[in-house]
Amino acid sequence: MPDTNPQANNFLHGVKLADIVEELVEEYGWEELGERINIRCFNFDPSIKSSLKFLRRTPWARNKVERLYIDTFKP
Repeated sequence: MPDTNPQANNFLHGVKLADIVEELVEEYGWEELGERINIRCFNFDPSIKSSLKFLRRTPWARNKVERLYIDTFKP
């Protein structure tokens, strides 16, 4: 019987955006994160709250953050 759960192979399934940002900040720090993904919320007065607000409204930026998370933490 084939797997009917389309999220079974989605590494991000069940991972909150806040957790993604927090883990990336812990791994790289704000400065390096801003170098890897050049968006204002990472480079000027960065905070988790402001970053989440921006990423939730900006799909292209969220995609970049999710891609970096996958590239960094997926085994």
